[in-house]
Amino acid sequence: MNKDIINIREENRTRMDTPNKEKKNNNKYYITIGIVFLILLASILAILYINQNKHTEEKELAYTELMKEINDGNVEKIEMTTGSTTVKVKLTNNDEEKSVIVPSTEAFVELIQSKVENGNNIKLIQKQQNVFLKILSSVFSLLPTILLVVLFVFIWKMQGLGEKGKVYDPDTKNTKIKFDDVAGLEEEKQEMIEIVDFLKNPKKFYEMGAKVPRGVLLCGKPGTGKTLIAKAIAGEADVPFISMSGSEFIEMFAGLGASRVRKLFEKAKKIAPCIVFIDEIDAIGSRRTSQSGAESENNQTLNQLLVEMDGFDTEETIIVLAATNRPEMLDKALLRPGRFDRQITIALPDLKGREEILKIHAKNKKIAPSVNLKSVAEDTAGFTGAELANILNEAAIIATIKNKEYINNDDIDAAVKKVTVGLEKNSRVISDKDKKLTAFHEAGHAIVSRYLETQKNIKEVSIIPRGVAGGYTMYKTNEDKFYISKTEMEEKLIALLGGRAAEKIALNDISTGASNDLEVATQIAKDMVTVYGMSDTVGTISINTEKDPYELQLLGEKFSDAIGAEIKILIDDAYIKAQTILSNHMDKLNAVAETLMKQEVISEVEFERFFEN
Repeated sequence: MNKDIINIREENRTRMDTPNKEKKNNNKYYITIGIVFLILLASILAILYINQNKHTEEKELAYTELMKEINDGNVEKIEMTTGSTTVKVKLTNNDEEKSVIVPSTEAFVELIQSKVENGNNIKLIQKQQNVFLKILSSVFSLLPTILLVVLFVFIWKMQGLGEKGKVYDPDTKNTKIKFDDVAGLEEEKQEMIEIVDFLKNPKKFYEMGAKVPRGVLLCGKPGTGKTLIAKAIAGEADVPFISMSGSEFIEMFAGLGASRVRKLFEKAKKIAPCIVFIDEIDAIGSRRTSQSGAESENNQTLNQLLVEMDGFDTEETIIVLAATNRPEMLDKALLRPGRFDRQITIALPDLKGREEILKIHAKNKKIAPSVNLKSVAEDTAGFTGAELANILNEAAIIATIKNKEYINNDDIDAAVKKVTVGLEKNSRVISDKDKKLTAFHEAGHAIVSRYLETQKNIKEVSIIPRGVAGGYTMYKTNEDKFYISKTEMEEKLIALLGGRAAEKIALNDISTGASNDLEVATQIAKDMVTVYGMSDTVGTISINTEKDPYELQLLGEKFSDAIGAEIKILIDDAYIKAQTILSNHMDKLNAVAETLMKQEVISEVEFERFFEN
């Protein structure tokens, strides 16, 4: 499947942005595994115990019948096991042994011995009990008690009632982080200075009659530095930092989430002044519902959080910081004044911010003097701080594997491709047919983009497989953008459909290689119509189905049909324009595709040579 590098990065971010959607507390898994293990153990022991006694139960003889057989002289042998009231009897007229439960082993032995003394020819055998069976019997008898004890211990630990309770302990090792360790967030740091001042000198605020915000909500995409700046606040104020994830409050048993909230704030009050940091708060702070089950448990947990934030005394210097990448999902009661008074958006770093971030992460790495971090920052527009850190780390790994003394530009470039597109798969065997298809597909993206004003900055075209992509077209992203025009979005649609158009025109066929292109293009067209109000037919409106899934239904079926029709028009129009561009430049399409089939990669300089004449 061919994927544009930018599209891949956005797709990866979308996956990271999913609300705990896929993030579960590890304790749940351990508890479940433990319970399943105990059930299996109980089942095995039960089967062994039953099998041990099955044979005996099928051939049981009543005690009164045994006494009759003894008196009649029909008993040949009696076998007893120490500590057991079950004896085995061999009758003279039957080859099979019978089992008999006797009232008292001592009295029964005396009885048999007296019978033998009186001339009754009975062979009495007394055996010691098998140690394993003795232990097995004891364990099986105690199993219900063991299960209850283990279950109680599990619940006890889940409630955070154990002695360690480390999830509530101040994370002192992380409070060493200072504002100097946070780059690219200058405005956000200035906003936080007064929070630090309050934690250091609360008295002067109280004397002035000022109320410092009890809660600060940090919003932003994953990897932008929300958790880092929260730790930096604690480090600057030199106070304990209590950190928990929203998913840690959620458990399989009702009421445990609310219990954990209470325990957390009890701990905070004991060690105040301090900072309480709740990461991924949308796990417990989503809008309350009237449903039962898991939703009801989440509601209880959220209600308890609201109560605790309202219960601060004026003298308690506790600041609650929370982070989320989905602020629109939070309950309104959580965002009102007196709870999370402030919302600070942690935006993607700009050019200067990216350069500063790269410098921080380059401090402990052997970077070659020829590496210009400003140039790297220019080529990584739209990257988060976490992504920039990962790029330098991957570059260090690549340089180490190649036994280099320093990290150079080639290593950083390879790291960018690895992080954004995926691992290069040179060993993958590709048929000539697929290679040709991929070459024309990527050539189509590149040629169409070259003739579009907003998309023409081609950096590299490749048909070497990376990750799940069969090839890619890389664009230069050396410009920070805060807004996207309608023209740019329309031309983006044309560029995305250039690959499918090339397949159709050059090969007279289409493939599944354009699946991701179509997915991204459809989403862009949908956003243009429903979110950004860029449709003359539908009108200047915005419909956010994420906030309200039923909003579109309320507008009526005809309105929905109009939206669908407009999305199709945008896609079809873009596809026709892509075909037109390629039809007018078939010579360049063929030339680029043939070059790709020969050398697999075309650089920016090489690509521009096709357009010199």
